[in-house]
Order: sequence, then C-alpha cells, then structure tokens
Amino acid sequence: MPTRALVFDFDGTLADTESAVLQAWQEVFRAHGTELPLDAWYAVIGTQHTTPAMFALLAEHAPGIDPEAMRPVTKARVHELLETLGPREGVESYLETAREKGLKLAVASSSSGGWVRPHLRRLGIDHHFDAVLTGDLHKAKPDPDLYLAALDALGTSATEAIAFEDTPHGVTAAKAAGLTCVAVPNAITERLDFGQADVVLPAFTAKPLDALLSR
Repeated sequence: MPTRALVFDFDGTLADTESAVLQAWQEVFRAHGTELPLDAWYAVIGTQHTTPAMFALLAEHAPGIDPEAMRPVTKARVHELLETLGPREGVESYLETAREKGLKLAVASSSSGGWVRPHLRRLGIDHHFDAVLTGDLHKAKPDPDLYLAALDALGTSATEAIAFEDTPHGVTAAKAAGLTCVAVPNAITERLDFGQADVVLPAFTAKPLDALLSR
C-alpha cells in the first residue's frame, strides 16, 4: 500500500531540543553540587515525565528545594539555549519533498501544545503540517494514543503512514499504533536500543525521502 502520510515526533526529531533541555538540567544539578545520572534521563526521555522525574531526583540530593520556584528559571535557561537552534539537518528537505508528493503531514509529540506550536513557528516549519497532536490533549508516549489521534486527524490508516522518532519510547508508541517507524536518533539518544524500529537512520541526510519511500 502506498504511503499517504508522515507523522513526526517533535523534540529531538524535528529539532534537537533535547540537547538543550538536558544541558539545562545538568546545570541545575551541578548548581546543587551533584551530577545528573544519564540513566535516569534516558529512562524518561520521550515521555511527559521528564520535569517531575528530574525534580524528584534532585530532591534526593538537595532536600528542601522548591520546584515551583525553580521551574521558571529552568524554563528560561532552556529557551535561552534554544534561541539559535534550527531544524535538524535534512528535515526541511523531507518536509518539502513530502509536500511535493502530496503527502499529509502531522506532528505527534508528548510535549504540550504550548511548547510545540511556538517552536514550530520559530523554526519556520509550522506551515508544512496538517495536524499537530500534543501530550496535553492525548496520552503521552509510549502509549499509542498520539499516533492514533494523528491518523484520525489526517484521515489515513496506519498501513499508509510512516512515523519518525528519536527515542525508543516513541518507537514503541508508533509500532503499537501500527505504523512503520523510522528511527533517526540524535546525539543524546544514539546510544539507546532501537531494535523495534523498521529502519534506523543516523541522520535525515543519510537517505533522501524518495529513497526511503521506494524501499
């Protein structure tokens, strides 16, 4: 069956926001005299649990911290780090080729709409997408709900869609919804296990969309 739709994760896939978020949390932990264990980070990456998990872990090393007081400071640092960030290399070529071929496009992200939509606009790629599904309105990955909602919004079936992900949690969600899944890990996630993915690419530039679709 021909491919009619592409569904992209946002954080770490369309843009490497995860590197900025991780750096901000590492700075917070170091400011409190400790290091952020990367295994703890990898356990929650790609889900909605990152912030509460990080504050809970920090509280073990720095009892008495006030998460609500720290939240705006951490958020501001993340935005500062993201100011010059663009789409991952090759992403815009994929989106333009998809549009030329008449494919429908969606974003399926565990992050909130308040995070995803402004970043899509800032990156200059928001106009490519027919639908944006986010974790404030749907169950977060690894639950398949975001992908099922994306298929419904695009009016297509799982067998006609390809998902693009950068984390094992995201791959699990896409496969549970029945989509073919292409993993495109970034510098933060490349060491993780992507055995569930149908295809693993080291970067979007490693294979043009035309070649991927003909595979």
